[in-house]
Amino acid sequence: MIEHPAVIQPVKELERRGFETVFIPVDRYGLIDKEAFSKALSEDTALVSVMMVNNEVGSLQPIEWISREISDKCPDAVFHVDGVQAFGKYRVNPGHMGIDLFSVSAHKIHGPKGVGLLYVSDKVKLPPFIFGGGQQKGMRSGTENTAGIAGFALAAKAAYDDIDADRAKLYGLKEYFSKSLCEIPDVILNGPENGSGSDAPHIVNASFTGVRSEVLLHALEDSGIYVSAGSACSSHKKTGSDTLRAMGLEKDRLESAIRFSFSKYTTKEELDDTLAVLEKLLPMLRRFTRK
Repeated sequence: MIEHPAVIQPVKELERRGFETVFIPVDRYGLIDKEAFSKALSEDTALVSVMMVNNEVGSLQPIEWISREISDKCPDAVFHVDGVQAFGKYRVNPGHMGIDLFSVSAHKIHGPKGVGLLYVSDKVKLPPFIFGGGQQKGMRSGTENTAGIAGFALAAKAAYDDIDADRAKLYGLKEYFSKSLCEIPDVILNGPENGSGSDAPHIVNASFTGVRSEVLLHALEDSGIYVSAGSACSSHKKTGSDTLRAMGLEKDRLESAIRFSFSKYTTKEELDDTLAVLEKLLPMLRRFTRK
């Protein structure tokens, strides 16, 4: 229920073509309902797709447990994992984890936009979707974006050179920022609890009750602080986050949620600046928006 539009929309297209689809619910932390998932699997299951890290709340799904369930109940099914928010933050070995398809985008690890990769296991035989000169092993013909590919490779190397130290730093920043947010009145964190083992190190989602997300987002933007109110790919929507709705958040939390994203280049000073701006803005914005 909390997949990225890049997965949701293709699934809906399959549905339109006559395939039976099942969307698995999540709990209040954004973690997959294991019982519902197990019940949904059958010998007829052809494809399972689960994001490793949710892009809005940072929930880390139990990918290896999911893989074992698929292997036990529908071994012929193809298992796809959206690894966009996980790549560069975790060590991932798709073969050892039982993943058949693993998709990644360069722009999430400071690489060039418009470049990605797809890991394909030997189990999967994909027909080409663009025909021509047979580039990229015949799967996607056309002149390769060599500069983009080289940039992606360099970004990937940089992301993994000191991945353990970088991840530890991110968790430290996340803990500091989360605790500081909770000291501000009427701020509630959304997603897995810090240190639970199911929380990614680089995403903090919080509701600032009494202030609409878009209002706070633009107010922060005026101070040079750039955050988001959901998935960047659905920023044109005005109905609130589908992810937070699937997690069961009540209306006031749903309409006041903001996502903060960190990278290894984020500093504590930047977080302190953000906190100072929030403490200044929130009383003023609540005074204007509360009835």
